[in-house]
Amino acid sequence: MAVNWRSDAHHRHDWRSKVPQVILAFWIIKILATTLGETGGDAVTMTLNLGYAVGSLIFLGFFAVTLAAQVAAKRYHPFLYWAVVVATTTVGTTMSDYLDRTVGLGYVKSSIMLFGGVLVVLFVWHRVMGRIEFEDITDRRDEVFYWLTILVSNTLGTALGDFTADDAGLGFERGALVFAALIALVAALHFFTKISDSVLFWAAYILTRPLGATLGDTLTKPHADGGLELSRITSSLVIAALMIVTVILTYRKAGQSPVASDSAAIRSA
Repeated sequence: MAVNWRSDAHHRHDWRSKVPQVILAFWIIKILATTLGETGGDAVTMTLNLGYAVGSLIFLGFFAVTLAAQVAAKRYHPFLYWAVVVATTTVGTTMSDYLDRTVGLGYVKSSIMLFGGVLVVLFVWHRVMGRIEFEDITDRRDEVFYWLTILVSNTLGTALGDFTADDAGLGFERGALVFAALIALVAALHFFTKISDSVLFWAAYILTRPLGATLGDTLTKPHADGGLELSRITSSLVIAALMIVTVILTYRKAGQSPVASDSAAIRSA
């Protein structure tokens, strides 16, 4: 049985919303997407040796195309939505690496700068709309703020993951455990406190990115660096396949067809 982020007594999901209901499957797919963002981003910039600047431009283009289709759609379409999420994680990986390594900001400075960026976006969102949403996204302005927050937070998450694994000296596996524990703490706060659902959602959303980053690095980094040294391309393909299967199973269980709905989205866009 899926666990809702909000109870039915408190909130009913708006069928017009262009984003999914936040249930357990949402977080599973999100962690897969963030892990794919790490392995996929590294595959393009390192394995294919295109570099961080070129890789960022490629993924920014992918992000622009998928986001335009998402915004143009009239309702929520599972594969289209998750394609945009993957785009934000891949561009977040390459942009963070560009800031940290090519520009030379380092993990601490870039993390502080990006964290400030997330706070600014959320502040402006609240000032403009009078609220911060995460589930019932029916207004175009809410949708723009939603995706901007995700893009900046996924870039921040990459820097946090690298800082924890490298600068803090925890390594990839222990870094992943740290972020998994923090996500569990946020979940406990959701169930046992009255802290705003929006605050806790975005806290958990940010934390899934460094979790995915450290998991992805655990899979693909060399043995000498504490990784399993698996192929970045193969790992990315396997994770993408797991994502697709999970999306199909989730929405088939709900009596929906993600393939049919996304085909309709493409025709209407």
